Amino acid sequence: MTGAQIVIECLLEQGVDTIFGYPGGTVLNIYDQLFKNSSRIRHILTAHEQGAAHAADGYARSSGRTGVVLATSGPGATNLVTGLATAYMDSIPLVAITGNVPSHLLGRDSFQEVDITGITMPITKHNFIVRKVEDLADSLRKAFIIAGSGRCGPVLVDIPKDLTVQECEWKAASPEHLAALRSALDLKSSPHPTAASLQQAADLIRQAKRPLLYAGGGVIASAASAELRTLAERILSPVALSLMGHGAFPANHPLCTGLIGMHGTKASNMAASQADLIVALGARFSDRVTSNTQRFAPGAQILHIDIDPAEINKNIQSYHSLKGDVKQVLRLLLDLIPQREVSAWNGDIKDWKAIHPSSHEPGRHLHPRYIMEETHTKVPADTIITTEVGQHQMWTAQFYPFSKPRTFLSSGGLGTMGFGTGAAIGAQVANPDQQVVHFAGDGSFRMNCTELATIAHYKLPVLIVVMNNGCLGMVRQWQKLFYEGRYSETTLDRGPDFLKLADAYGLPAWRAGTEGEFTAALNEALSERRPALIECIIESDEDVLPIVPSGKPIEEQILETVKM
Repeated sequence: MTGAQIVIECLLEQGVDTIFGYPGGTVLNIYDQLFKNSSRIRHILTAHEQGAAHAADGYARSSGRTGVVLATSGPGATNLVTGLATAYMDSIPLVAITGNVPSHLLGRDSFQEVDITGITMPITKHNFIVRKVEDLADSLRKAFIIAGSGRCGPVLVDIPKDLTVQECEWKAASPEHLAALRSALDLKSSPHPTAASLQQAADLIRQAKRPLLYAGGGVIASAASAELRTLAERILSPVALSLMGHGAFPANHPLCTGLIGMHGTKASNMAASQADLIVALGARFSDRVTSNTQRFAPGAQILHIDIDPAEINKNIQSYHSLKGDVKQVLRLLLDLIPQREVSAWNGDIKDWKAIHPSSHEPGRHLHPRYIMEETHTKVPADTIITTEVGQHQMWTAQFYPFSKPRTFLSSGGLGTMGFGTGAAIGAQVANPDQQVVHFAGDGSFRMNCTELATIAHYKLPVLIVVMNNGCLGMVRQWQKLFYEGRYSETTLDRGPDFLKLADAYGLPAWRAGTEGEFTAALNEALSERRPALIECIIESDEDVLPIVPSGKPIEEQILETVKM
C-alpha cells in the first residue's frame, strides 16, 4: 500500500469514523484516499484548521473517543496549535495528522515548511515525524495508544509528502503486536495504591468532621460519576466542582455546592475554607480554584487522588495521596468507608447554599440566569452544552444545572476564545441524536463565526445563543473593579449584525431583549431539528458574581455589583 492508503487503514483499524480537517498540497494524496474511501470514513470540512482542531476536541470530550484532525503543512499545521494547546491543558485525547514537505526538502525553508514537531513539543503528550514509510503504520498506532492512555492528551504525527506515495507492505495489527507496541513505548500503567495507603485514606475520611469532595475533570475522564455519588452520599459530604468537573455530580443534588474558586459559589468557597479534609478527585488545584495558595483551605488536610503523579503536590501540598485511575481507586476505597450520620456540617452547608449575590435575581431585564434556566427547561437532560470563554462561560457554569457527564464542553485550562463553535460541531457529529446548544459571547463568537458555514452545510442542528453585551465582558468587568472604569479597547461598538450574518449562511435567527422574546425565540428555534441562532441583548454592566480578587483567599468574595 501507499503511505496515504496506510493512513486510512490505520485510522479505520483504530475505530475512527470521522476526521475533521482542511486540505492542502502536502496532504493531497491522503485526501485522494479519503475521496476513494468516503463510504468507510467521514471527513468534515471546516472553514479553518483551528475550527477543525476544536471540532475534533469537542468530538472527543462528548464521546470519550479519540478525536482526529488533519491539516496540511506550514500555516495549516500552525493553525492547529491553539486547538492542540486547548486539548493538552484539559487532557483531551486527540490525534493530529499533518503533512509536511517532501523529505529531501526538510530543513531548507521550503514553501509552507515549518518544524511543527518542534513547535508543538510543549503542548502535546508526544509527537512524531515519520522518516520511513515502513514506520508510518506503527507511528499512527503509537499515537492513538499514547493519546488515550493514562492522563489523556493530544499527539501529533507529521508525515512528509513523499511518504504518502511510497509503498510498503501493510497488515492489520494483531492484539499481540499492539501489546508489543505498548510495551516498547514503556508506558506506565495506571498506578495502583497499596492496601495500607487505601486504609490510611479511609481512616482520614472516617475521622473527618467537615469533609469536602472536590471533583475535577478526571472524574468524567475515568467515568467515575457513579462512584463519586456513592462516596458523597455515604459520608454526606458536600461536593464542589471545578469548571471541568461540571456534569460529574448532579447540580440539583442536595450535596452539590457547585463551582469552586474565583467565581465559585459561597457554599463551595466557604466549605473549602472551613473543611478539615478536602478529598480532591481528578482535579489539579489550578490557580482559578485556589487563588492565594498560602491561604487556601488553611484548616484542611488534603487527600489527593489522581492518575498523574506529577499533579500530586504540584500546586497544593497534600497530606496523603492515592495515585491511580479515579474510578478504580474509589471502588477500592468505598469498601473501607462506613455510612456517616447527618452532622452540624450539613447544616452549615445548607445555610451557605442560601447565600448568593442579589444580581442573580432576574426580572429587571433579560438576565443570563433566565437564559440558562429557560433553556434547560426546554431541552432534554442529555443536551450537550458548549461555550466560548468569558462571562457567558461562567454564567453557564453557575446557572445551568448539569446532571450528566460529558454534557458541558468548555475550554478550562487554556481559556480559548473561539473554542465553542468548533466544539459544538464535533459534539453534534459525535452525537447526532442529542441536542447541542452553544452559548457564546459576542466577542468570542466573532473569532469563529466562519464555522457557521460548516454548521449550515452539514445541516448540524446546533442552537447557538449569542449573549451580546456589546463588549468584552469579562475584561470590562476587571477594568471596572480593578482599573477604575478605564475601559481600554473592550467596547465592541461595531458589526456584524448577527441576524444578517446568520441569514448569509442560510440559518434562521432571532433577536431577544426581554424574557418573553427569548422564550418565544427559543420555542421556535427548537420546534424543528435545524441549525439556528438567537441573539440575546444583555446589559454591558452585568457582572459575573461572586468574584475573588486576585491574591485574596477564596472566601473573600465580592458579592455585589460595583457601580461606576
